Amino acid sequence: MSNWMTKAMRRIRGAQTTDGWYVREAAIMGTAIRVELWSEDRAQAEAAIEAVLAEMRRIDAAYSPFKPESELSRLNREAAQRAVPVSDEFFALLARALEFSERSQGAFDVTFAAVGALYDYRRGIRPSEAQRTAALQAVGYRHLQLDASTRSVRFARAGMRIDLGGFAKGYAVDRAAAIVARHGITHAMITAGGDSRIVGDRRGRPWMIGVRDPRRPGEVVAVLPLADVAVSTSGDYERFFEADGRRYHHVLDPRTGESPAHVRAVTVIADDGVTAEALGKCVFVMGAQKGLQFVASYPGADAVVVDANGALAYTPGFSDDRHAHR
Repeated sequence: MSNWMTKAMRRIRGAQTTDGWYVREAAIMGTAIRVELWSEDRAQAEAAIEAVLAEMRRIDAAYSPFKPESELSRLNREAAQRAVPVSDEFFALLARALEFSERSQGAFDVTFAAVGALYDYRRGIRPSEAQRTAALQAVGYRHLQLDASTRSVRFARAGMRIDLGGFAKGYAVDRAAAIVARHGITHAMITAGGDSRIVGDRRGRPWMIGVRDPRRPGEVVAVLPLADVAVSTSGDYERFFEADGRRYHHVLDPRTGESPAHVRAVTVIADDGVTAEALGKCVFVMGAQKGLQFVASYPGADAVVVDANGALAYTPGFSDDRHAHR
């Protein structure tokens, strides 16, 4: 998760500051949610915050792989046997996931869950070579079949599972940004774990977002001035365990079922949270050089990467400070 560096954010503790800033924190979607916004009207601010948190809970209820009653869990149970009709929203999310998969040549793939489910980062459990190899037979976005005419989804391989963890939080902050805008809010930042969506600026100045040093807690490797943009940070320090001299972390290469070792952290800036989060996962899998080239192919997107040696690399867009004046 990025280390938010503004002094104003450090001093906020309650529901409202003295200068019109309101903040609320909650635990939803298995992560820390933070909503900070400015308003001259307390009722307007509180209504916007409540609407954002309600939307976060709705998304969690619909797409959590840990809730048996979620639409995603139902699809995972039934889609290998038959085509399963899904909601318009779910179908659109899966269609977008396939677009990222095609363009990244499989570096991004929501069907990674078949092998991802074999890892337990809290208990330090990883699959055996035989288990991983077997599970990979059920991984592959080309086996995820979407039928627009019936708005249905089918798995072409037994044992397939999907997980929207690669961009669900990005989608949630995108929805949140639209909600606060509908409530007339023009200055806000909504954060879900390492994913944030910034609405406007911080009343005349950019939000200063610190990129955490992946090996030195409390230290930053860069500070980014940002306005009206989405930002997503992924790091190998978020959920991991170490064994046999290597680090097993939560970002998996869908093609191997293993954690890539050539990147420690990635921060991506993009016009929307879904794109930012998905591109971050792609960079982790592709590596710094190829990953940064891939990010640069998306208009308006930029990235900062800390590679396996601790070296910093970034796309050319950061040199012109364009994200602070959007």
